Amino acid sequence: AAGRLGLCSLPVLLTRPVFSSPALAFLCGRNFRAALPPVTMPDRRPFERLPTDVRPVNYGLCLKPDLIDFTFEGKLEATVQVKNATNQIVMNCADIDIITASYAPEGDEEIHATGFNYQNEDEKVTLSFPSTLQKGAGMLKIDFVGELNDKMKGFYRSKYTTAAGEMRYAAVTQFEATDARRAFPCWDEPAIKATFDVILIVPKDRVALSNMNLIDRKPYPEDENLVEVKFARTPIMSTYLVAFVVGEYDFVETRSADGVLVRVYTPVGRAEQGKFALEVAAKTLPFYKDYFNVPYPLPKIDLIAIADFAAGAMENWGLVTYRETALLIDPKNSCSSSRQWVALVVGHELAHQWFGNLVTMEWWTHLWLNEGFASWIEYLCVDHCFPEYDIWTQFVSADYTRAQELDALENSHPIEVSVGHPSEVDEIFDAISYSKGASVIRMLHDYIGDEDFRKGMNQYLTKFQEKNAATEDLWESLEQASGKPIAAVMNSWTKQMGFPLICVESEQSEDSVVLKLSQKKFCASGADNSDDSYQWMVPISICTSESPASATVKILMDKPEMTVVLEGVKPHQWVKLNPGTVGFYRTQYSSEMLESLLPGIRDLSLQPVDRLGLQNDLFSLARAGMINTVEVLKVMEAFVNEPNYTVWSDLSCNLGILSTLLSHTDFHEEIQCFVRDVFAPIGQRLGWDPKPGEGHLDALLRGLVLGKLGKAGHQPTLEEARRRFKEHVEGRNALSADLRSPVYVTVLKHGDSSTLETMMKLHKQADMQEEKNRIERVMGAIADQELIKKVLSFSLSEDVRPQDTVSVIGGVAGGSKLGRKCAWSFVKDNWEELYNRYQGGFLISRLIKLSLDGFASDKMATEIKAFFDAHPVPSAERTVQQCCENILLNADWLKRDAEAIHHYLLQRKASSSTV
Repeated sequence: AAGRLGLCSLPVLLTRPVFSSPALAFLCGRNFRAALPPVTMPDRRPFERLPTDVRPVNYGLCLKPDLIDFTFEGKLEATVQVKNATNQIVMNCADIDIITASYAPEGDEEIHATGFNYQNEDEKVTLSFPSTLQKGAGMLKIDFVGELNDKMKGFYRSKYTTAAGEMRYAAVTQFEATDARRAFPCWDEPAIKATFDVILIVPKDRVALSNMNLIDRKPYPEDENLVEVKFARTPIMSTYLVAFVVGEYDFVETRSADGVLVRVYTPVGRAEQGKFALEVAAKTLPFYKDYFNVPYPLPKIDLIAIADFAAGAMENWGLVTYRETALLIDPKNSCSSSRQWVALVVGHELAHQWFGNLVTMEWWTHLWLNEGFASWIEYLCVDHCFPEYDIWTQFVSADYTRAQELDALENSHPIEVSVGHPSEVDEIFDAISYSKGASVIRMLHDYIGDEDFRKGMNQYLTKFQEKNAATEDLWESLEQASGKPIAAVMNSWTKQMGFPLICVESEQSEDSVVLKLSQKKFCASGADNSDDSYQWMVPISICTSESPASATVKILMDKPEMTVVLEGVKPHQWVKLNPGTVGFYRTQYSSEMLESLLPGIRDLSLQPVDRLGLQNDLFSLARAGMINTVEVLKVMEAFVNEPNYTVWSDLSCNLGILSTLLSHTDFHEEIQCFVRDVFAPIGQRLGWDPKPGEGHLDALLRGLVLGKLGKAGHQPTLEEARRRFKEHVEGRNALSADLRSPVYVTVLKHGDSSTLETMMKLHKQADMQEEKNRIERVMGAIADQELIKKVLSFSLSEDVRPQDTVSVIGGVAGGSKLGRKCAWSFVKDNWEELYNRYQGGFLISRLIKLSLDGFASDKMATEIKAFFDAHPVPSAERTVQQCCENILLNADWLKRDAEAIHHYLLQRKASSSTV
């Protein structure tokens, strides 16, 4: 979709807006498809797809945007096929005025439409004709006008500043999911594919781009300042993938090993910043061609950075659009996490050129397949290009655990959701479609094995190329390639929401161990609601301390309980489920089994990804009230020797959640002290400056640890951060890009009005969007109420791009208890403006989630519910329900464990001061 989502540990963006993202042999089992119809949301508007009487074959489209008045004129000449005689044509159309329309049957006279009936609510228009249109081919002509809006959807305007400081606008597009209809009347459904011939009439000093290569450029007869730019005919494709851009850009180019022309378009004067993405793209195209064994189908691909852009990126066929921060890398001023982010987003969008563009989902119900697949294979691709990123371990922290967090809620939804009205589509661009989708595909790939998986993928892409497919079609191809019951297994993961908790108990019997496994739905509330209707087919793998990295046994758990016997396991050896943390489930061990696993954290004999998974499972069990949070704090202390960045990143996220929770108590300082104790030793080992031989992950770890210590008020870190910040500001010694976020957040957290002033000045001076975003995300750390209010009003100022306002407000809400309160008041006070700006896009959901997630009282949940009852947001209804549920869960967690946590932290302090 609009590209990769984004994560706790990464720079910002989901559609992907951003901030901070087993294998078995045999089996039988119920047919889950029959048992589990897709869940439909309640109270949905009635919705009908377009009638099938008339179908487009080719769109001849000519558009003339006016970059001064923000309007455009359009002419459509569409070759259509009348399938059933009719006297009307129904198409999608939104915010467009039709001037004239006519239909000419092949070889016959033109018939002028006598009426245009707009159904605005359904974004449709009905063209009525005075006589019946007979079956057969013909030409539909429509002249129309529209607006270049400022809503970051449809054909819209994007503001940029020239080198001379002049404010100008580009005309750009974002059509997914249902906004092509804002640029031209069309059959705007993914299954109604056609070819496109695009002509753009534009100022002669501007760059004009579309999906295909340019084939002609000539002066426009009616105005010498304009040119007419014509592009080659596209393959058969869906409307949501059509794109055009008119603006001022520089580019860098290369040819991939298979001869495809690759260009990266950047703002003028910044071509250098496109080189990293160009390199990644040129390596990625051949990788996918080999992986799928299907060539890239177009002669060229352009990647372009757009100033105002709601998502992370959008996979338009042959013309992929990006936020600047998801594409541009400055060798000196970009941090390691930005490079990684760009590599992932480029990998994600280019995967869609095959999976999504060549073969497209039949309807939005199958969106998850598009997004889940691209969100999985982007990691495969980055692992191929940059093995030193250890990216698969990062996947677990960025996607897998994040999806589990959301999917444990009662207000989650199945991966496959019946979608009707367009207003419902935006709602499913979430962590379930992307991250859970990617996680179950990773599990499936592991279950099938790479060779058969690729064979099945090739079969699927070949069979459905230039067509549409549903989830079942992919299962069928993979089933044929692997001989395994893919549909039966996968239906249990895609058609019901949630995931299982596997409870394990073991008994030693001489040289073997008997494991008793049982599965039940994992609920964030810990509710042991004996709802037996939930059951999964779970690929389970089991390893022992003899070979921690590989499965000794693989089984398919297709019933509520199972017994597994492991031969040749001695009493002193440990046994662990889910090596590699690939199966999408959480594990609860008996206390003896858990005791035997914990030393593997301290002595690092467990793999990093398993140390991470163990800690994350325990944290979730504590959150759900199934164990005491104190138990998890004790385990966290065992990570003192931990070297791995991703393990620390996940630990840090969880401590952040706990710290936010305890900000509602009077012992918040005690948990800060705990954070300092846990992170100080690794901070000491790493120091401030890179050492020879260090790489990407060391840089990420240093930034994470110093930021954590600085925020927690670790005195030596704070003093050093202030010293370096002062030198940076005075221009004596610039901070390296990797140290900026941690230093900025530290000095702001413990800063005053002059610190904030300085930060705002740095923001104004920054010429790179990455640096502006970096500052915007940490400004909310400031502690003083008046300054917090200043940051909030700054979020809606001209200095912050519209898509970035959300992360400024989110940063304030996440910065402190006071910040959370102020941010919520600010959102309520400015609701009209915010809603108007972001409605019907995923940014509104993101805004709601970031502003509300940290509250922890029943009273707040009630207040929030009442506010959104009075101010409904159809596309974020589920997000509001999820936030309220989380707030009530937080309140329960506090009531349950606050006292025990306080007692433990005090006891710990007392014992450390007597040592």
